[in-house]
Amino acid sequence: MVSLRLKWATPENGQPSIMEDKVKLAQSGDELLRHELISGYQPFVKKVISKVCRRYINESMDEYSVGLLAFNEAIDQFQSNQGSKFLTFANMVIRRRVIDHIRREQRQNQHIVLPYEEDEDFAQEENYAEQRASIAHYEIELQREQRMDEIEDYQMLLQEFGITFSVLSKQCPKHIDARDNAKEIARLLATDSELSEYLMQKKRLPMRKLEELVSCSRKTIERNRKYIIAVALIYLKNFHALQSYIDS
Repeated sequence: MVSLRLKWATPENGQPSIMEDKVKLAQSGDELLRHELISGYQPFVKKVISKVCRRYINESMDEYSVGLLAFNEAIDQFQSNQGSKFLTFANMVIRRRVIDHIRREQRQNQHIVLPYEEDEDFAQEENYAEQRASIAHYEIELQREQRMDEIEDYQMLLQEFGITFSVLSKQCPKHIDARDNAKEIARLLATDSELSEYLMQKKRLPMRKLEELVSCSRKTIERNRKYIIAVALIYLKNFHALQSYIDS
């Protein structure tokens, strides 16, 4: 069955190689490009900080300043030969610096003061192997969070079509052949611009057109209507994490 945060929007979404190239240029001394990166990815920085703090973050908060400094730090420290994408690395650096900031604030509130050198040493203690292991672990956590974000976005989209997860689970085709046929119809809907436009505008299947294009009877299509719509929306809206559920 389909048991079910679109990805955050960034200027380079879907073009990671361009992002990494820009970071290299910024590292080489292109300060204007560095400024453009920091300015353009402020929404990204806010979102990362908000997840750490579990509350809304605005530009006046200390955490926001810490996050921007961390993003700039990530530009300086990023190494493409580590095998990670820049935004994954930047996400990790921002989280760590914000968490360090929160911990320092908590220590100060408890009147426990540690030497600055100790914090500085702690920040520099990871070697290359440890950093790679940390990035690998973080990528797993990031994928989990992105999957949860996708599920939330998908659930809201389904509501526009009058479909809930509970209803979808009950109406999922029981037989493999029926499920595969429904998936094929869903792919057809997603790849045909005329059919997909009808689906998104009318919030229902273009039954007459589908009857002309597929071998299934109208009754069969109607019986699996909600499942077909649900799968088609996954393809149409590029919910990549959720596609693994229906393609497996």
